[in-house]
Amino acid sequence: MSFRLAAYAVCIEDGRVLLARHVPPEGESDWTLPGGRVEHGEDPFDAVIREVAEETGCDAVVERLLGVDSRVIPAAAARAGVEHQNVGIFYRVRITGGRLRPEPNGEIAESVWTPTPDVARLRRSSLVDIGLALAQTLPATGHVAPVPVGGLIRH
Repeated sequence: MSFRLAAYAVCIEDGRVLLARHVPPEGESDWTLPGGRVEHGEDPFDAVIREVAEETGCDAVVERLLGVDSRVIPAAAARAGVEHQNVGIFYRVRITGGRLRPEPNGEIAESVWTPTPDVARLRRSSLVDIGLALAQTLPATGHVAPVPVGGLIRH
């Protein structure tokens, strides 16, 4: 099994959420939250700020920890064909400057502010639904129920 620790930004402003369109080298694109791998020795708090800057071109500050999600992606659904565990740390983040742009030499083709009600109609990562659920409910445990995958929702 492969393993990844990642930090994700939930940026909500004026009824809109900041989403990034992920375009992998192989496969279809989908929408996700800005964020990604925590590098060896890196604090997840710092990683989420770095990832927002790399993927969107924007400066950001962390407002609060929202929660943690752990999921196992079956080998049949994982990109590498090997069972994969992703542990995601979700932060409420506020954009403080910069301009939205594609990720240079990366897999994020664009980032856009999306009206929250429109998210349900997008092909997206389950991370989007988890981040929004954490931001809307602010559970004391920092944990929400797993999001079912299928239809427009992908791992």
